[in-house]
Amino acid sequence: MATTVSLSPLFLKSSLFPPSTHKLHSSCWSDYRTRTKPICASITKSEVGVIRKQDIVIVGAGIAGLATAVSLHRLGVGSLVLEQADSLRTGGTSLTLFKNGWRVLDAIGVGSELRTQFLEIQGMSIKSEDGTELRSFKFKDEDESQEVRAVERKILLETLANQLPPESVHFSSKLANIETTADGETILELADGTRLQAKIVIGCDGIRSPVAKWMGFSEPKYVGHCAYRGLGYYPSGQPFEPKVNYIYGRGLRAGYVPVSSTRVYWFICFNNPSSGPKITDPVLLKKQAKDLVRNWPAEILNIIDLTPDDTILRTPLVDRWLWPAVSPPASTGRVVLVGDAWHPMTPNLGQGACCALEDAVILARKLANATKSGNASVLDALRSYESERWPRIFPLTIRANLVGSLLQWENPVVCSVRNNVIIPKLVRLGPVLEHTNFDCEPLIQGIKV
Repeated sequence: MATTVSLSPLFLKSSLFPPSTHKLHSSCWSDYRTRTKPICASITKSEVGVIRKQDIVIVGAGIAGLATAVSLHRLGVGSLVLEQADSLRTGGTSLTLFKNGWRVLDAIGVGSELRTQFLEIQGMSIKSEDGTELRSFKFKDEDESQEVRAVERKILLETLANQLPPESVHFSSKLANIETTADGETILELADGTRLQAKIVIGCDGIRSPVAKWMGFSEPKYVGHCAYRGLGYYPSGQPFEPKVNYIYGRGLRAGYVPVSSTRVYWFICFNNPSSGPKITDPVLLKKQAKDLVRNWPAEILNIIDLTPDDTILRTPLVDRWLWPAVSPPASTGRVVLVGDAWHPMTPNLGQGACCALEDAVILARKLANATKSGNASVLDALRSYESERWPRIFPLTIRANLVGSLLQWENPVVCSVRNNVIIPKLVRLGPVLEHTNFDCEPLIQGIKV
């Protein structure tokens, strides 16, 4: 089973610079057809102070940014994507996509390609910390149309990037300043002195979004627990059934799920009064993770031992509740937010990436129609995007937070009730997954919303 997708070298060009200003390291380009890692490029600075005009600029080449760019491209609308890193940020682990995420990936034309690389998850098993199974479910028994797969972030990003035409993404483009002009356009100044004047700016720059900060949004709030995550590697084949496995303790939970024939995603979530210092040493991260579950079922410890150093990380969990009449709107003028930049949520429902994908196709459809009609239509389209997305995003963010809080209970009596009454007798999977219902037609040029 293939687990990598090569990047086209054409993808690394940028319309910000004429061809004569591209300075490429020959070592990055040798034998590109057989490479399985993103190819890096080094691009010289443009003339400082010169303003280059673009119709649509997307800030951030993560899942939200690339999905938005691909969605616009499918509808015949071009965009320029700015990424502050010097290549696609393909580190990290995997993410779970439910059927709403797959509906979007099908709509933008990459679903079939991704399905061949990842296992379909058939169900889930919930255990206590001593290994006793509390409950099990099969997804198809609850919803015949449900589709669940864990997807490697690296492969998802590379697959999306490869759908874009040449000159679509510009790396090493860190945003330094944002200004607005008298006619409502936006000037983006980059750290290297490059200045861009954009008719529309789409902020897809993640949880700590500078674009969101400029628009008046507060920093996301720490929710009281952190997570270790990793991607175990089994070169001779992983031994697990295609199901999600959860283990619940007191103020501590863990889980693992097969991603492909050779990779297994795992996580450990633990209560902590503060987000704590940033730790990048993989040896220390592994030790800390294993210490938390030392006496738990052996399989979680074995998966951690088989985790490559470059896939293990520790992150504080955060979210932002978009209270009506309190939070800023999703757009200011012709600057708008998508995905985590607007609505960071905890991963307890597996909906962060799915919602970012939904944002991307809905915004793209509205902008594709509006850009043909002028400024007033664009502003209406951005307001319509928020009106459609907010009623879905706000409840999901709160629900994900509450689910996490319930699963992180520490009180032994409450945990006993959870394990002996709530999970085995009261929980029904069907209603829990109703939020994964989402209709999304294929993106076609000229489509009306």
